[in-house]
Order: sequence, then structure tokens, then C-alpha cells
Amino acid sequence: MCAMKIPLLALLLMLVVAAPVSAATIKLATLAPEGSAWMTQMRDGAAEIKERTAGRVELKLYGGGVMGNEKSMLRKIRIGQLQGGAFTGGGLAEIYSDLRIYGLPLLFNTLDEVDHVRAELDPVLKQGLEQNGFVSFGFAEGGFALLMGNHPISLLEHLKNQKLWVPEGDGVTAEVMQGLGLSPITLPISDVLTGLQTGLVHIVGVSPIGALAFQWHTRVKYITEAPMAYLFATLAIDQRAFAKLSEADQQVVREVMERVYLHFDQQNRADEQSAIDTLRREGLTFVTPKPGEVEIMRQRAEVALERLSAKGAFSPELYLRVIEILSRYRGQSQP
Repeated sequence: MCAMKIPLLALLLMLVVAAPVSAATIKLATLAPEGSAWMTQMRDGAAEIKERTAGRVELKLYGGGVMGNEKSMLRKIRIGQLQGGAFTGGGLAEIYSDLRIYGLPLLFNTLDEVDHVRAELDPVLKQGLEQNGFVSFGFAEGGFALLMGNHPISLLEHLKNQKLWVPEGDGVTAEVMQGLGLSPITLPISDVLTGLQTGLVHIVGVSPIGALAFQWHTRVKYITEAPMAYLFATLAIDQRAFAKLSEADQQVVREVMERVYLHFDQQNRADEQSAIDTLRREGLTFVTPKPGEVEIMRQRAEVALERLSAKGAFSPELYLRVIEILSRYRGQSQP
């Protein structure tokens, strides 16, 4: 009796069905220190994704800057060594320049103003990032950058002849600081602690949470209570890597990581006050600027920002939209 012949197409279909689904490993890097709450919660999210996708998607996390600074991380994404990472807004500016809009120096007075602007523009920035090749999972607040150094700063004049740190690649902040008559020193985040130790930089602009996480608070004595810039971060994954996942697995990754970043965004505001309390207990002195000094700095910064906007450092239309939102909000908030 002849063996039953199976049509070639049917045989191929059987082989496809029987073949195991290969796992996708998405390698993500961040400057967040190992052991920090951010890394712990990211790893919890990665574990949930792996479980819910039955091992088809694995997020491999590299913390503590072991993959280099944000510029190095982007380069490694381009060559496929990484598939994404957690970046500050400025860290992705070369991919999507408008992502630096929230962090423009001296733009905001209060967190209430930030909330009002973000409610309208978060979806715009998220869409813009995806149009430039990266999947975003939302934005997480990092607080306001405050000036920290070893001498009290209550006047703009106190910043003269001081070496002020500016993040590597942040040409906007560097130009604004020059417009204030200051001397910015550009360094990657990973080199700032050494810079403080050696005197390469005298003053840093960083949030209380960041100062504690990176141990910069051990090299400064004074903190000036003036909101120099709003800080935030986002997790971004290369669309080419993300597109290789099935639609169902993409949905799981989006659901889990958007929830993680929403929690970061909400929790960081509460943690900021705890960080301030910790810095006080550590003996750092908080300094209040003299009346009118911050407004003088803000007016000078606006001149530089308008010039940068006209040069295309970020969208003039988006910048004007932020200014209009803030103007309306401040007008409504006046007694």
C-alpha cells in the first residue's frame, strides 16, 4: 500500500505551525544607577512583559551608564547594538529637536505651569518622536534643575567667573547661559562628579533627586531655590526593532511600560520633596534669590531663546504655542 502523499503547500504550513516562535531581545540602556527605584521598577516591568508574552519578548536592561552617555547610546542604537534606552529630553534632541521644548532654561515658574502645558503638548511630542523613528511610552518628570555649588548664589552676579556645567550636546542651554554672561562647561553626565571633585566645574544645575542619585550632593554645599529648567525623561525604542514584535506583543509592551512611566511621572513629584528633605538633613544650605533676580535672568533668557527658535534649534511654532499657553494660564492665575 502506497504511503499517503501530502501536498507540498500543506507540508510547509504544518512546518510553520510546528516551528517554535523565536524570542525577541530588546536591549535598553539608561544612566539611572543600578539599585535605584527607576531600575527596580523597570526590571519589574520587564519581568511582567516576559511572562505575559510567554518569553517571546525580553527586555534586557543596562543601567548605571555602562553603555556610555546618551550620545553613545544613540550611536549604539543606530548600529543595532542597542534597541532603545531611557533618555532625557535633551538626549534625544538630535533625533527630534522639539523634544527639548519643556527643558528650555527659565521657561517655567512653577510645576502648576508645567502641568498645564504638558496636558496639551505631551501627545504632540510623543507623536513627533514616533514620526522620527522612535516609539515612546510617555514622559516622566525629573523635577526642576536647581543651581548647586560651594558658594551661595542669590544674585546673577554671583555666577560670574564660575564654571557652570551644561550637559553634553545641549547647545541651547549653553547659548542661553552665555547670553546671561556666564561660562558654561560642557560635560557628559558621567563626568560631572569627577568635574566637581577636580574643580573643572563649580556649579551644576540638577534636581534634588538627581543630585542624590548621582552623589553630586557630596561635592556641593549650597542650593539656590530657583527653577532653572524642567527635567524629564522618556523610554524610547527604535521603531524598526519594535515593528518586529507581533501586534499583540507590541500592545503588551506599550501597556506595561506606559504604566511604569506614568507611575514614574507621578511618584517623582512626591520623591522630590523627600529628596529636598534629605539634602537638608545632609547639611546643604538652601538659598533664596534676591527679589527680581530670577525675573532678570528670565528676560535675558527669552532673548536668547527667541534667537535660537529663529535659527531652528526647535520649532518656532511650537515655542510660540508654549508661550501662548503660559501667557493665558498666568493671566487666569492673577488675583
